[in-house]
Order: sequence, then C-alpha cells, then structure tokens
Amino acid sequence: MSEHPIAARWRALGERGGRRGRALIPYVTAGFPTLGVSRDVLRAVVAAGADFVEVGVPFSDPLADGPTIQRTTQAALEQGMTAAGVLGLIHEAALAVPVVIMTYLNPVLAYGVERFVADAHAAGAAGLLLTDLPAGADPAVESAVTRSPLALIRLVAPTTDDARLAAALTGAKGFAYLISRLGVTGARDQVPADLEAYVRRVRAATPLPVAVGFGIGTPAQAAAAARYADGVVVGSALMDAVAQGGVGAAERLVRELAAAVHA
Repeated sequence: MSEHPIAARWRALGERGGRRGRALIPYVTAGFPTLGVSRDVLRAVVAAGADFVEVGVPFSDPLADGPTIQRTTQAALEQGMTAAGVLGLIHEAALAVPVVIMTYLNPVLAYGVERFVADAHAAGAAGLLLTDLPAGADPAVESAVTRSPLALIRLVAPTTDDARLAAALTGAKGFAYLISRLGVTGARDQVPADLEAYVRRVRAATPLPVAVGFGIGTPAQAAAAARYADGVVVGSALMDAVAQGGVGAAERLVRELAAAVHA
C-alpha cells in the first residue's frame, strides 16, 4: 500500500530538517471573502511555504471560533458557500500539499457522512478534523472516517488528563491537534508558558506528530511554538490579513511564518 499523503509529508519534513523538521499549517476559511479569492489564497499560502493547509467549512454556529473566524464564515455563507462548494474549491485549487478539512459535525451530517468522506477524498482532501466530535461520541461517524482514505485528525485540549488522553486520540491519524489554550480561536499576545509541558504530555500518549493551534499569529509566536511542537497552525491572523490586504498580505504573512517555523 502507498504511504498516506499526510504521513509522507511529515517524513519529507524530517528528511529536510532532520529530526526537528517542523510544519506550518495555515487555516483558510473556504469562500472568504469570495470563492475566487479564497482559491487564490490557498494557492498563495502553498507557494509561500505552507506544509499542509486546513480548509474551514463555513458553519452558521461556530462555537469554537473567535470573532475573526466567525466573521469570515458568516461572509462566506452570505456568498453562498456550502459543503459541496468547499469540496469543489479544494478540487479546483489542486494544492501540492496535503489538505485537511476542518469542520463542525452538522454540515457533514447534512451532506451525508459516507458521501462526504468519499467526495472529500475524490476532491483531493487527505484529512478531516471534526471540531465538535469528541472521541467516542459517535462511533458510526468515526468509523466512516477511519474506514475511508481520510486521516481522522483529533483535537486535544490542554486540560485533558493523562487517563483521557489515550482515549481522546483513539483512531487518530496524520497528527494530533493540540489546542494551545482554553477558549475560542483568535490571535493572542504570546504562547502559553506551559506549552512545552502540554506537548510533552500529548507525545507520551501518541506516536503521531503534534501540531499546536489557537492563538498563534505572529512569526515570533510561531517560532516559539515550533520549539516544542511538530506543527504550528495559524488561522485568525491569516484571515485578518486576507480581510485587510487580500492575497498579497496573506502570502507575505505566510512567508514570514514559514521562515520562523522552518528556521
């Protein structure tokens, strides 16, 4: 069997940077501010040095997201973006790095779980992160994903205790996504002082690479997170850049972030 695209990318990063090869993972809200611009942003962030890309499915009740992502998802919904439209966007963008779809469960259920994972793979996605689906909450949905070619990416909170960590990562593939702090998404002033301890605890529970997200927005913060984690996810700061300066601003930010993470 051929190597999974996400695993292959991590391996290539290790070969490029030694044991400490690190990944930059930008998040892009599909359809913001328009379908065409979001397609151009996806291609631009890859050209600027992204190692993976998270593509967010706009949802009307994004409880885990802060003001920036909420604004972008609402704008995308007003433009008519749907789950099917997200898959079409991924297919059209034809990115040269693995794509992880980040979504709430409701749009997937409305689309049909089996149909969604099949169509997502056909569109070119490599992984799926279901923001509001804790491990064990819906075995049928989890089974549909784990039986598909998509990697099931698990979210882990910093408050997850050691006894729960192993269960929280059940069925996970690709990488573990560690939420750096409690609360919603959005850029903060600095990374948590205890991030190293958080990452160490997750690493003890899984052999998967550990990516850190929520609250990372500047090159300095990305570099600080990359000292401990295998991957760094940046979303709100990137979407703010798109809102303020379009594709060019997004590309400039990602180049700076990539330089910081890969240093």
